Formats: sequence, C-alpha cells, structure tokens
Amino acid sequence: MKNMVDIDVVINEEYVDPKVTIETKARTGQVENIIYAIENASENEYPQVVGYIDDTLMLISQRDVYRIFIDGRKVILQTEDSSYVLRKSLSSIEEDLNPDRFIRISQSEIANMYKVKCFDISTAGTIGIEFDNGVKSWASRSRVRQIKDFLKRK
Repeated sequence: MKNMVDIDVVINEEYVDPKVTIETKARTGQVENIIYAIENASENEYPQVVGYIDDTLMLISQRDVYRIFIDGRKVILQTEDSSYVLRKSLSSIEEDLNPDRFIRISQSEIANMYKVKCFDISTAGTIGIEFDNGVKSWASRSRVRQIKDFLKRK
C-alpha cells in the first residue's frame, strides 16, 4: 500500500532516552509530519512559548525556536521566518525551556542547539555560532565551558 510506514522497535539497554532513526529515499511532507509528531509527543512536558506580533498572540512550539535574545529592552524570540516579542524576562523563559535543547550562550541570548548549523572556534576563547537560518551569533567567553560540556553530552 502507498504511504505505509514500516516501524521497527529495538530494545537496547544502552539508550536511556528513545532514539528514532528515519530511513527514507527523500525528505518528504510525510517524513516532516512524522518528525513533527514524534517531537510533539516527546516534548509534552515543555510548554509552547507565548509570543506577540503587534497585538496578536501566537503560540510557538519550542522545536521552532532558533534563539531568544534581548534587543534593547525587548526580549525577542526568533524562528526561521519570524520574530516575536515576549512579555517575560529571559531568565523566566529559560526556566520553561527544554534543557536538552536550549542553552544560554551569553547573558542576553539563549540558543536552540538543534538549530545550530556550525560552530566557529577560530577565535581563541570564544565560539561563533551559525544557525540553520543563516543568523550568526557569538557565545560569551564565560559560557564557552558550558557549551562544550553540553556538546559532550550529545
């Protein structure tokens, strides 16, 4: 039958958390839907983030967040194609975020490590971060050790 999904479950005591591997010919809409369903099912304990565009309230899934940062006196949440103003402090938002996905990279920025394309370690003592959407940021020197420790866990 067309559009059938073949599922194998392998019990392996080496894994504490479930690991999902999708094998497919191409990244299709069906594959994206499967990824979305799995991520939503596994992140139920982490709430959506409330953001605003003007006076319109939007609920944003944590999986869609690239970074959250302070710009002037506003806290901004950035997704692939939009930016939202948050009405909470950065520290308050950090408490609600999935710690397996998000890490504070500076006093004014939190990054979704699942949306990082690459790290630039050419500058001594700091780390440049490029996100999948092309945005670049820098980790503060005081956060470099924390980022390295985070990456070792993955």
